Amino acid sequence: MPPVTTALIVANVAMFLLEQIAPGAVYPLALWPLGAGQVGGASFAPWQLVTYAFLHGGMLHLAFNMFALYMFGSSIERVFGTRRYLTYYFVCVVSAALTQLVFAAMSGGYYPTVGASGGVFGLLLAYGIYFPNNRVMLIFPPIPMPARTFVLVYAAIELFLGVTGTQEGVAHFAHLGGMIGGFALLRYWRGPGGGRRVIR
Repeated sequence: MPPVTTALIVANVAMFLLEQIAPGAVYPLALWPLGAGQVGGASFAPWQLVTYAFLHGGMLHLAFNMFALYMFGSSIERVFGTRRYLTYYFVCVVSAALTQLVFAAMSGGYYPTVGASGGVFGLLLAYGIYFPNNRVMLIFPPIPMPARTFVLVYAAIELFLGVTGTQEGVAHFAHLGGMIGGFALLRYWRGPGGGRRVIR
């Protein structure tokens, strides 16, 4: 695996272990809604826009995100290079967090958000753009399809679930926010003439 993807997976696993050993220590690192006040000794803080992405709600949550990070992140890191890849991932993470804060404020929910899904969905979008014809498979049902189609189907599912609220406890709009942030950054990098900007 490329180095940044490896480091991200190791960091996520390490933080999950810390959650099991000392859950109170990571409580302030989750993403808390704006204006929620003190909830269990925690409230919103700026660093949470990043730190929430290293926490997970359970082993299955962690395993799913780390598998997707390995599957899509490895390929995208090889395309982008270390610095550009790291920038892209964290832009998606922050974009997902900001989107979640907006929708949490609209719904009045006072629950924390955790998980690397915002960054992962940004990577999924990039994978669909750079490897559009590679075959990927839905988990339920197990239907193989081109990556570009997979991205569109998954985004449509997330939008439907977010709007209808049929799957509570999942930050569907944060997932879409990660995709939107990734798309905006890719457009910026390509510039108005379609060329590629250089990150130094």
